[in-house]
Amino acid sequence: MRGSFLRFYVGENEHHRGVLLWEWLLDQGNRLGIRGGSAFRAIGGFGRRHTVHEDHFLELAGSGSIEVEFVVTAEEEQGLLDLIRREKVRIFSPAFRPASASSIRTPKTCQARGVTTGQLHESYTRPSSSARKVSEVAAMRR
Repeated sequence: MRGSFLRFYVGENEHHRGVLLWEWLLDQGNRLGIRGGSAFRAIGGFGRRHTVHEDHFLELAGSGSIEVEFVVTAEEEQGLLDLIRREKVRIFSPAFRPASASSIRTPKTCQARGVTTGQLHESYTRPSSSARKVSEVAAMRR
């Protein structure tokens, strides 16, 4: 799959329509048919005011940030960004980066497709560029 890697940073306590913003983003991505999304809590960092924040046990909850990310097709990216604009959600996102994704097959699934375990092992151990390895694994998936 070729597409984009979308990453959004939201405050831990930011809400949209009565729901935590990071939960809303994941829910909307799911409703749009995006294959997967993840949210991660930051353990430390700083923002535009250059104040370093760290996640401490005794610190007040809710002062941290959450990273929400998706790997999407061009159509999924456009749909999600259009929705965010329509909903007038104020959100920080760095520049989007092209992304490529594929599934890693286990020996069992390769054998079901007529690829032997030896061929699978050989494709990972043969000296070649990482791009060539990725294309070889992709060819095995077909």
